[in-house]
Amino acid sequence: KNKDFTKKNLVNQCLGIFSNFPRKGFNYKQMSKMIGIKDEAHRQLVSQVLEELAEADQLEEVKPGKYRLKSKAGHAIGKIDMTQHGYGFLVTDEIEEDIFIPRNLLRTALDGDTVKVYIYPVRKRGGRLEGEVEQILKRARENFVGIVDVSGGFAFLIPDSKKMPYDLFIPLEKLNGAKNGQKAIGRITDWPSKVKNPFGEIVEVLGDPGENETEMHAILAEFDLPY
Repeated sequence: KNKDFTKKNLVNQCLGIFSNFPRKGFNYKQMSKMIGIKDEAHRQLVSQVLEELAEADQLEEVKPGKYRLKSKAGHAIGKIDMTQHGYGFLVTDEIEEDIFIPRNLLRTALDGDTVKVYIYPVRKRGGRLEGEVEQILKRARENFVGIVDVSGGFAFLIPDSKKMPYDLFIPLEKLNGAKNGQKAIGRITDWPSKVKNPFGEIVEVLGDPGENETEMHAILAEFDLPY
């Protein structure tokens, strides 16, 4: 019905949708629904456009008849440089530019972890590279120094490091003698994928904040140095 409807416009609309959902796959029926096409003739044209975009190496066929935007950068392995705001960057020798990773796409990766990252295609000229963590290959550390916060039937270890944006949830039976307000070393024991905070336990009580011995031990523990 739209006189301005052309195959070129259809290509641009399809690529626009794929760019907004770079990890999501669509078949021609799903793509037609998102564009608002209901008649079979134009739905078949969508199917043809998807096939041609795949042949032009702009899409990849993830399943028969289902396509997603093809990454121009693919994957990279490197280390996470976490910021105090919770997002991070992948630093890798494979790509000169650091790759931005939003907080919700870090997938429990923490500062210094070695990870495998999927890199999105750059959506616009001059745009920065962005990605998401697919696999954590090696944890940089499991122990964290912080302040114990006991509240009712549960407790947290609030890390001293600004590059650790998550508090460790500590069940009361895992406090190991630590009291509210004390400085201690906590260890991550589990981190389910859909849970915001990691589960942990107190492995050593350092003492009360402000005392010389406590603070010295805290600094040494932060850098994994012997007392």
